[in-house]
Amino acid sequence: MDRNLFPEGVTRCGLPKFSLWMAFVAIFFLWGAYAAVVIFANGIGVTGLDNYFGFGLWITFDLAVIALGAGAFFTGFLKYILKIDQLKNIVNLAVIIGFLCYSGAMLILTMDIGQPIRAWFGYWHPNVHSMLTEVIFCITCYCVVLLIEFIPLILEQKQLNKIPFVHHFAHHLHVNMALFAGIGTFLSTFHQGSLGGMYGVMFGRPYAFRDGFFIWPWTFFLFVLSAVGTGPIFTVLVCTLIEKMTGKKLVEYKVKALMGKIAGSMLCLYMFLKIIDTWAWATGYLPSVGLTFDEMFYGNIYGKWLMWVELGLCGLVPAIMMITPSIRKNPALLYTAGILACVGVSINRYVFTVQTIAIPVMPFDTWEFYAPNWAEWTTCGMIVAYGVLVLSLCYRYLPVFPSEIKLNSKQS
Repeated sequence: MDRNLFPEGVTRCGLPKFSLWMAFVAIFFLWGAYAAVVIFANGIGVTGLDNYFGFGLWITFDLAVIALGAGAFFTGFLKYILKIDQLKNIVNLAVIIGFLCYSGAMLILTMDIGQPIRAWFGYWHPNVHSMLTEVIFCITCYCVVLLIEFIPLILEQKQLNKIPFVHHFAHHLHVNMALFAGIGTFLSTFHQGSLGGMYGVMFGRPYAFRDGFFIWPWTFFLFVLSAVGTGPIFTVLVCTLIEKMTGKKLVEYKVKALMGKIAGSMLCLYMFLKIIDTWAWATGYLPSVGLTFDEMFYGNIYGKWLMWVELGLCGLVPAIMMITPSIRKNPALLYTAGILACVGVSINRYVFTVQTIAIPVMPFDTWEFYAPNWAEWTTCGMIVAYGVLVLSLCYRYLPVFPSEIKLNSKQS
């Protein structure tokens, strides 16, 4: 019976093996769910957060997965708006990853706000002077757009698609997908930027504060570029991981290389502007407020090595690797560059979230240190497990990869 639910013309592993895999992943999900219950019952005092560090691992994780999930809106923009048809074989996966990243980010936020039963306050009593208000509305609306983009894929499941109404409804959604892709691009661009802008307007926090253009600090634009420079290659990495685990060819390598080229080009632009921004911040803004570059760093935890790793090893290096044709043609090197880029954007979100708060800003302040505990790690693991569970079900039962049949028939 289970085989009747598979996409037409493909094979999948047996149900016992699949069930064992799902049960294994579910262990991590349930462990995180237990931690979430403890947090909801006792408050965020059971975590490593305190009155000084209101932002920590959860916000770092939230910002990182949102950046890596940007492959959805950018790939959709390239496929449906710019008409790059080669991306049709990977755009479905990008949408699923985007939906999982954004919905997972919203789930993790229910714990970080402390009182999830009051989450609706942000919508009903918005602070119109805060960039977070724009983030709340844009991220919610974009999550709805991703769901709309995800629904046609669900309705194309073999048994559901036999129902005439479902078939025609899915077809009409596909016909209008360019509209949703355009709306998603607009919403995601603004909330990605506003997440960066939120830090850039914190004039009391010298590590994050930036000048900018009109009402937008430079971090607004840098966050957008870093997201579109890493989101597409993250989609490639997930696709490759699925291929390695299943032993099947799902997407042609030339499509992955194209995604790498696009990501590399955007990452190069980001690194060019990021280096200029860092230099202007260190030589212009900091001296203007009586601070030095060295005062922004402390010890090993908040050391300069983080900046050099972010800008160099996980910034310039993968950007150059992905735009170099000879390197991009080598799968191992492309995937290595992709991993470095994803690590780099995660470090960027970490230092803007934690190091920004840790730096003393008053004469009587000292450097503060934050360490997430088990409750924060396991709830983040729960979101990862949630993504793995949904992605596993999608791969098994939905026609995610249009070129799978053709590629595997060539192999056989």
